[in-house]
Amino acid sequence: MNIHEATTKYERWLGRQLTLLPADLALKHRRMAEDPFAFLRATYYRWVQRWPEVCPELADAPAILAVGDLHVENFGTWRDAEGRLIWGINDFDEAAGLPYTHDLVRLATSELLAIRVHRLPVTSGRVGREVLAGYGKGLESAGEPLVLAEHHTWLRDLATNELRDPVRFWKKLTRWPKAKPGLPASLRWMVTQTLPEPVDYRVVHREAGLGSLGRQRFTVLAELHGGLIARELKPLVTSACHWESGKAAPIQYANILARSVRARDPFVGVHDRWIVRRLSPYCSRIELSDLPKKRDHGKILRAMGRETANIHLGTPAQTRAIQRDLAARPDRWLRDAAERMAEATLADWNAWRNA
Repeated sequence: MNIHEATTKYERWLGRQLTLLPADLALKHRRMAEDPFAFLRATYYRWVQRWPEVCPELADAPAILAVGDLHVENFGTWRDAEGRLIWGINDFDEAAGLPYTHDLVRLATSELLAIRVHRLPVTSGRVGREVLAGYGKGLESAGEPLVLAEHHTWLRDLATNELRDPVRFWKKLTRWPKAKPGLPASLRWMVTQTLPEPVDYRVVHREAGLGSLGRQRFTVLAELHGGLIARELKPLVTSACHWESGKAAPIQYANILARSVRARDPFVGVHDRWIVRRLSPYCSRIELSDLPKKRDHGKILRAMGRETANIHLGTPAQTRAIQRDLAARPDRWLRDAAERMAEATLADWNAWRNA
């Protein structure tokens, strides 16, 4: 099956489970052709086809509840119940039971492709090395959320830099057009539950991300006590890990949030196959372009490895098995696997772009 056949079949499968928006889907197809890093983010369904073919030696590694669609731009910040700023993985749409190696290889592959398109200025020789260092330390320490308060101040400075300025954030969000059709009556109670008090709101159509671009999503904007607040509602489906098999599988979003080592965002909730979450300047995903140019990339990649360990520790019975498996692998195993997956992704991207 080539990339075009896979895309057609996957979107047909997806369309049987939720409402797809043709204009957004066409935009996604155009953006997939822009560069290989964007292509990787948009095509997790293709990754799950190629992964067992390209890296068969990693398939029998200890299995855990994994992120699935992990990459260097699947990290962001949120506020916990105490109002503290937390940094970590902020999207679990594709969570599923997978070998622990899957998340690490996908994260390292995204490093390689981000380097290729000049969005991550590190040398390819460091690919995987920093992530593995952080991952190993995370496992050894039994995990710890990355709370950006008295600790991790360097990461707080990156996460709250001027490129994530609130004025800029709200200006961009309020420019999105009105959602057509509007918010279905069946979803209005979800909005009411997450707003601090009854307020008038409007619903806009926001194009965000790449993996879920094309799916229906609603962004609710309201003014409260002189300032703007926002909530997002997005539909959830079974992970793309299961799309070819056709087997029914549970949505793992709420499960992975509950099990991971995590300072949870109290405004994130899963209700009847929809996820509802707060949006704000510091409750959102961080793109590489949002980070200041002067930064310690190695330190950031080690933090990504630690946070990946926080998620994998949600399957505690496998921690020792993972550590033993890691110790038995050769030094370059992660980089070698990432290079092979990057080549497979580039081949698919070139076929997509040329068509």
